[in-house]
Amino acid sequence: MSRTHTTLALGLAAAGALTLGTVSATAAPLPSAGSTTVTPAGHAFKATLSGKATFKAGSVTVTCSVSVSTGTVPAAPGNHNPAGPVSSPISAPTYSSCTSSMAGVTPTVTTSGAWQVSMQNGAPITATMTVPAGGLVLKTSGLAACTVVAAPTAAASVPGAWANGAPPSLTFTNASVPVKVTGGFGCPTSATSSTFNAVYTVADTTDPAQQITVAP
Repeated sequence: MSRTHTTLALGLAAAGALTLGTVSATAAPLPSAGSTTVTPAGHAFKATLSGKATFKAGSVTVTCSVSVSTGTVPAAPGNHNPAGPVSSPISAPTYSSCTSSMAGVTPTVTTSGAWQVSMQNGAPITATMTVPAGGLVLKTSGLAACTVVAAPTAAASVPGAWANGAPPSLTFTNASVPVKVTGGFGCPTSATSSTFNAVYTVADTTDPAQQITVAP
């Protein structure tokens, strides 16, 4: 189900590198992921933007001051993974109160599909938010009519960092996601990726006296 908002696209994600071995050399195995537990099990949460989020594609930057997403920690025993991350489905983030670096341009974004966030305990604790293929479409109107599709051919993951606290926070710093840009004059059609910066605070909405926590 799609939702349209006057805003900016959430720029997200990161691709892994593929390493090929040769007959004369073998790549060293990657270290195993550690144990992760997210608590309280089964509790609902709400992530709210703290400050402003920025999205940049080419020379165009959009800044938003309101963004929200919700989700639920998996019920036990799904909230624990002895050798990897714990994943939770989340609502497609909404964005509003946005401005563009292009004068006379209004951005509108439609989000859809299955979004997800995964937590991996460690030092630091990491978080990966996944946007589905084509799950975010940004269109601009006014002096420039552009269309930006995030993750145009496959789901894309934006890497972030989680910090336990009261409240805990989720930070994305210069996160990258592939995009496809179409349109006429003023549109950054040569851009193939975007960068996203934002900090979210996370609240336990089942029991506001508790905190969502990531641990071994």
